[in-house]
Amino acid sequence: MKRRVSVVISRMLVIAAMGAILVMGASAQTETILYTFTGTNEGLPQAGLTFDSKGNLYGTTEAGGANYGGAVFELSPGSNGVWNEQILYSFAYGVGDGFGPYGNVVFDSKGNLYGTTAFGGTAGAGQGTVFQLVPGSNGVWTENILHNFIGGNDGTTPFSGVIIDAEGNLYGETNGGGEFGWGIVFQLVPGSNGTWTENILHSFANENDGSPVFGSSLVLDGAGNVYGVASGGPDDYGVVFELVHNPNGIWTDKALYAFTGGSDGSGPIGGLVFDGAGNLYGASPYSVFELTPGSNGTWTEKALYTFKGGTDGAIPEAALIYDSSNGNLYGTTNTGGLHRGTVFGLSPRSDGAWTEKILHRFSPSGADGILPGRGSLVVDAKGNLYGMTPGGGASGEGVVFEVTP
Repeated sequence: MKRRVSVVISRMLVIAAMGAILVMGASAQTETILYTFTGTNEGLPQAGLTFDSKGNLYGTTEAGGANYGGAVFELSPGSNGVWNEQILYSFAYGVGDGFGPYGNVVFDSKGNLYGTTAFGGTAGAGQGTVFQLVPGSNGVWTENILHNFIGGNDGTTPFSGVIIDAEGNLYGETNGGGEFGWGIVFQLVPGSNGTWTENILHSFANENDGSPVFGSSLVLDGAGNVYGVASGGPDDYGVVFELVHNPNGIWTDKALYAFTGGSDGSGPIGGLVFDGAGNLYGASPYSVFELTPGSNGTWTEKALYTFKGGTDGAIPEAALIYDSSNGNLYGTTNTGGLHRGTVFGLSPRSDGAWTEKILHRFSPSGADGILPGRGSLVVDAKGNLYGMTPGGGASGEGVVFEVTP
């Protein structure tokens, strides 16, 4: 039976805080609130952030906007340390546009942004869209809907964003539809005339190969193969899968690892990330794991860290990020800490074990944000971490934060 977990976030009116310092042992980490969503023009971000080459941050909110259907925004750092927000596009609820962007946005090499909306669209079925935002010389961004999902074999309700390869092809998942009704992995290929062609790479069947995890993300390797996590599967504990890109254009589904529900955990969530050696890292509700490829095509799973709950945190719903400069993994948990979630880091030791360090515990008041959500962190060149919360802050509509390890 497919398992879905939904988190209901209570909106609260709390006192704004522009920063918070927590001291653990002999070290201190600083969380700074870069922006507090107002709930008037935007609010309730459900995804992560994306940097451009100039250090500006981009993201989505599933609610708000001028037309109440959610928004895509940009945050630009000012010389005085204040970040300035600009709404790039407001989705139009109920008037033919897509609405409800739950996923992240990504750039192509030309500076265009791509993402998904979980609902709406111009095809009449209202099953979600894939969109493109094109920047204009006057600062106005123009939306193009690249694909309207219509349900059935085509898929429905993409609750995660898209990723892009070197050729400009887009990849994503839907949480419903497909041949068996359990969602799909899709590819959108750009044509020379401005049209985009959808290819369905895989239809999930749940009992055999699982189904997409709400808000999870895909990742590509250097050969163009696609990797992700799924709930359900043969033993109903979740699987890590690979879609192999064959020379004949056919994509083959391969289960890299099926969780057993024992010491290896169960229910992978969030997504996966590669290190430079080709190992994969991911998380289940109570652990962080590594998958190492073998010479015979099999992958070996190893639990790197088990969350203890309480002040330690638990349920890391977002994908981890890998910092190639130091080999550390970073992520967030949606519970624990001081009951509002945490930002954590994992560092490899010479003996093969990993050491966890809590970088920030979100405060009980919610002033610095609550429940960091499904959006992955991003890291800048100095090692600072950036993310969003879907609740908390002065208006209860969420914040953009920075954590300095």
